[in-house]
Order: sequence, then structure tokens, then C-alpha cells
Amino acid sequence: MGVPTVCRFIFYRGESISLSSLITEPKNSLIHQSFHSHERREPLNGDGFGVAWYPTFGESVPGLFRSITPAWNSTNLASLASVVRSHCILAHVRAATEPDSVSEANCHPFVSDKLAFMHNGQLGGFRELRRDLLGTLSDSSFHSIRGGTDSEHLFALFLDQLGTSTKSVSAEDLGLALVRTFGEALALVGRHNHGDKESYLNVAITNGSSAAISRFTTKSAYDGESLYWIHNRRCVCEAGTCRMLPTDDGAGAAVVSSERLDEDPGWSPVPRNHMVLLEADGTTAVRSIDL
Repeated sequence: MGVPTVCRFIFYRGESISLSSLITEPKNSLIHQSFHSHERREPLNGDGFGVAWYPTFGESVPGLFRSITPAWNSTNLASLASVVRSHCILAHVRAATEPDSVSEANCHPFVSDKLAFMHNGQLGGFRELRRDLLGTLSDSSFHSIRGGTDSEHLFALFLDQLGTSTKSVSAEDLGLALVRTFGEALALVGRHNHGDKESYLNVAITNGSSAAISRFTTKSAYDGESLYWIHNRRCVCEAGTCRMLPTDDGAGAAVVSSERLDEDPGWSPVPRNHMVLLEADGTTAVRSIDL
């Protein structure tokens, strides 16, 4: 079985920057990845986009802008990106797995209260196991689903696995809940005898301060969908050129992206079946996902 149609995403946490510092200005910005992805066989991600961002003050629900317009053709996105600033940003361009699933409700990120979630990949055999998955959900998580993607259903499953207030959740808490979510979802895949249908679960989840971002696949002899990260950097964009400058105090920003945004040697691939944990105090860790 081949690698599926997949998306591209970027997660940022650090000092407040403009959305354009990730979406439009870097050499390999998210806009560039939407029409000329370097690490996909099909370079287009034109089935919609979305951006979630957290205000730079206090605990808050994130702002959210989604559209089925291709990201490269959205004047609204370009205008918004040039003026909105945030310390925590999730941005996603979509390549729909199902051709008839292009709708705003199916565009990432997905938001519930203070949590924001996005996914790159697929859950193997989702159509056949969807009814059973829905049957495992609490009423609140069931009613949170607005679209038909495997991604949003995974988010609903995650909400039940987290099962606590989102205000003071650590990256460790998010990571453990994400591992439990994968375990529950893959158990459903197995019960429906879809062991031959691989899953690709690159996921980013955050409450605006802590975050967990995974690179995971069940496909053997394959590292998973591309994912890179860089930290202790300061994002500077001048005259149309963006650079990730090292910081001396270890308190710089962290970026996790489907593709490197520039040629900085500090970018590292997230290992297969691992996750990056970003704590609110700036602590970072890379942990194995053991199911």
C-alpha cells in the first residue's frame, strides 16, 4: 500500500511574531508548501487551509480562520497574516484524502475550548471503523464533531483521553493522552481487520502554552510523513527574507514543521514514532511513542 495523500503543517511557540513569518515570508513558507511541497510526491495542497493563533495575553481560546480556498490564492489569508501576531500559532494546508470531503468544517486546525489540534496523514480503514469510534465517545466529544474527517474524530477521541481541565495541562499530559488516543484508534483498526491499512499520525496539539507534536506511522520500513523541528531560535523577517537566529539564553522559539522553512542547519528530523514535547516553561524533550 502506498503513502497517502497528505497535508503540510507548521507549529510555532515563542515570542510574539506575525503569522506572515511562517505563512508567507520564509523561503519555504506554508504558502510555498501549498503549491510546491518538496517532500511529497504530489506537490499540491490546495484543498483548503486553516490558522489558529493564541492571544499574547493570559489564558484564552485561540482565534481561528479556515477556508476551502487554496492558500496560495487567498488574499484574506495574506492580509490577515501581515497584521496578526501571536506567541503560539498552528497553520495547516490540506490535501483531502477523499475528493468529496472538501468543506470548511473539514479544514484544520480543529478547536475545542482552549485546545487546538491538527493532523497530517490518515487513520487506516477509517470509513469502516467510524461508527464504532463514535460509539466510544462521551456525549460532549461526540457533539464536538462538525465534519467527517478521521482527523477531527481523532481529536474527539483525544478529548476523552485527556479528560481534564485544559488550563494547566502540561506537555507531558498532552503527550500521554495522545499516546492513549493512538492506542485506542489503532485497536479499532485491528478489530476491523485492517492491519494491512497503514496509519500515518503526525499530530500537533496545544493549549497555547504546552504542546505535543508527533511523527508516527504503522507502515514498516518507512520513517513516516516528514516532520522537522528547531528550537532556541528567534524568527526574524527583514526585507522579505526570514532567518532563524540562535539565542544565547536558551529561551528562544520552537518550530515544528512538515518541511524545513529555510536552510538553517539547526533543523532536525523528528525520529519515527516519536513526539516533541514543549513545556510552558520552555523545556523541550523528544520522547518515544510506545504502544
